[in-house]
Amino acid sequence: MSSNQIALKNLVSMEHLTNEEVMALIKRGIEFKNGAKVHYDEQHIVANLFFESSTRTHKAFEVAELKLGCDLLDFDVKTSSVNKGETLYDTILTMSALGVDVCVIRHPEVDYYKELVESPTITTSIVNGGDGSGQHPSQSLLDLMTIYQEFGHFDGLKVAIAGDLDHSRVAKSNMQILKRLGAELFFAGPDEWRSAEFADYGKFVTIDEVIDQVDVMMFLRVQHERHDYNSIFSKENYHKLHGLTQERYDCMKDTAILMHPAPVNRDVEIADHLVEAPKSRIVEQMTNGVFVRMAIIEAVLKGRN
Repeated sequence: MSSNQIALKNLVSMEHLTNEEVMALIKRGIEFKNGAKVHYDEQHIVANLFFESSTRTHKAFEVAELKLGCDLLDFDVKTSSVNKGETLYDTILTMSALGVDVCVIRHPEVDYYKELVESPTITTSIVNGGDGSGQHPSQSLLDLMTIYQEFGHFDGLKVAIAGDLDHSRVAKSNMQILKRLGAELFFAGPDEWRSAEFADYGKFVTIDEVIDQVDVMMFLRVQHERHDYNSIFSKENYHKLHGLTQERYDCMKDTAILMHPAPVNRDVEIADHLVEAPKSRIVEQMTNGVFVRMAIIEAVLKGRN
């Protein structure tokens, strides 16, 4: 058995993981990427319940579960009793009663998982696939895996997170754990999209102040669906002021990497032709997402035993 195999009852927030658990999940993800296999003698049933649209997270969890040999229970919000007014609690209570081992959930309500993991009746394990503008632990772990593969450490790395900070669960998950692991953080983007909580974790800057200094340049998607625009949003203006242009890309250190949780609004956060540029690790992030999610599901299944 790998020394990086750990047991977790649920995985809902990066705040609930110790540094040792984070590193074990990253290293186990790398082992899976390098060809590690697991074999379960018993049947494991997993349900993916996505109440918000998703391609990468949803399908990466599915691929991870299939690679682990899990049985996937189909769940479609559009044809479920949610349309009859069934609450999330009662939906998961049903999944638990049916014998589902793990429920991977994305939901628009921040902290939706609290009443689920505190319930004495619900026995299925909960993996948070994203809660509103709250947390996104699996995305954070795949980001960490990508950074760790590149540099072999976190301590002392300079990381800039730029864009729609307030609405980004990626930014909030990453800033907490990266600071804990010793990285130096910078935040950039429109003033109206960054709240005071970020000041506890790093320094507010403009992209141009740090683009030539950072090891990791992480851009965030402009989350149009979470905005109530009072004025017309100008893609061109945003890109010019806050996005990665060719000029800014050329200023990045040769060893620096470009990241984005995707989907990328091309020519908004990042110039279209730079999405797959040599310094970009965006495709690698998606690949790593499968393997770190294998580590997550394995850890939660182990925690059930």
